Amino acid sequence: MSEIRVRFAPSPTGYLHIGGVRTALYNYLFAKKNKGKFILRIEDTDQNRYVEEAEKYINDSLKWCGLELDESPEKGGPFAPYKQSERKDIYNKYIQEILKTDYAYIAFDTPEELEKLRKEYEEQGKVFSYNHEIRNSLNNSLTLPNDEVEQKLNAGTPYVIRFKIPPHRTLVLNDIIRGNFTIDTSILDDKVLVKTDGMPTYHFANIVDDHTMEITHVIRGEEWLPSLALHILLYEAFGWKSPEFAHLPLILKPEGKGKLSKRDGDKYGFPVFPLAWKNVKDGTSSIGYKEEGYLPEAFINMLALLGWSPSNDKEIISLHEMIDEFDLEKVHKAGARFNPEKAKWFNHEYISKSDAYRLLPEFQKILKEKNIETDDAKDLRIVELLKERVNFVKEIWDIGSFFWLAPSTYNEKSFKKAIKEDTKPILFQLYSELESVSFTEKELHTYIHEFVEKSGMGFGKIMQPLRLALVGDLKGPDVPVIMEILGKTETLQRIKNLELKI
Repeated sequence: MSEIRVRFAPSPTGYLHIGGVRTALYNYLFAKKNKGKFILRIEDTDQNRYVEEAEKYINDSLKWCGLELDESPEKGGPFAPYKQSERKDIYNKYIQEILKTDYAYIAFDTPEELEKLRKEYEEQGKVFSYNHEIRNSLNNSLTLPNDEVEQKLNAGTPYVIRFKIPPHRTLVLNDIIRGNFTIDTSILDDKVLVKTDGMPTYHFANIVDDHTMEITHVIRGEEWLPSLALHILLYEAFGWKSPEFAHLPLILKPEGKGKLSKRDGDKYGFPVFPLAWKNVKDGTSSIGYKEEGYLPEAFINMLALLGWSPSNDKEIISLHEMIDEFDLEKVHKAGARFNPEKAKWFNHEYISKSDAYRLLPEFQKILKEKNIETDDAKDLRIVELLKERVNFVKEIWDIGSFFWLAPSTYNEKSFKKAIKEDTKPILFQLYSELESVSFTEKELHTYIHEFVEKSGMGFGKIMQPLRLALVGDLKGPDVPVIMEILGKTETLQRIKNLELKI
């Protein structure tokens, strides 16, 4: 068997949607599972919609996701160039080849002529299609004498090259995910292969590139399924063996109907792009998974399971495990509903299992933004203490800011619950005795239990006001741990502050 070669081939006409990232991921997993090559090709034939910064965005996104490329415009490779805009000489060669066959022809129809035909069809309640039924009556090389065609070409008359669909054939098409299905070629129209500017359309360039780059499997979104018949016929026209095809299911909106879009992210407040981006043309911007605080492993794990299930339906699976288990035949046919809350759950799982050292730099950025002096030992302890309670690193500040900022007010409901008539003397006694206690978690734990036993009071009657003094609320980690991290001076000051408020 020849080496497996797959490609991710985005168009730099916008920014990389998570559906595109999933396509890249499945290509990557399939390549690595089969010891093959994963290639990035930039399909930039549509120069009118080209977005200059989009190509860098695509590269940065794949790097953040950990999807290492074997060949790309940036990395190079044996089949360079990997940008379609740089492959025009290659396309010109194959344009001349296909024109020598009976599968292509030159069409001189003007946009005005075609628009007039569309309107005439609409008036008759029909849909206009440039196909086998009418091509022999239009302004093209099938109907014009050879000398007139040459004359038009020499005069620089604008033209396109169209594919000549062979009618009345039943094509049997195979898809690894969806199985076999048939299509009647008579329903297909004669697609444009080369535009008036001489640049090939997606269909033509795509086929030529996949053949010349020796692509063995084309794994792409199901929106390209209607193009499969044309692509198979193009391979036939050149006499080439076609690659195998697999069309991935859609990622659906949270409500389950329709393809997930940027609008859905804006509506529900979740990212649909891997990285944040700003559109320089209109000034609009969108949040990204990275900037929202998702770990790349959590993002990739979440994305992999939108359309594919590993063995035993396990949910937490590393990239290496995905490679070992991935099978295109186990990719689902039906669309996968995106669940924003499930995405957060994945991130929570990865945050809670991450080494605190890894999370520390991101958390210390937050501290610096708040003009709080960082202390590696203290900050690391707090990250380790709170990481299992959060979905995102930024939430460590939300639930743990009391470690740096003493309470200036107290939660009203908690205050009423914790503060009783005899609370003030309890706090006074705690303050007095704690001055001589060693401030380690173990010693503080022992002292508090002995204090409760000695007082004969309920545990809550002592612990609730002590926690309120330290945190400003009746929540947070174990009190002895909080006290050790705060230190003796700060702990005593906070007890005194609450005592003065009673």
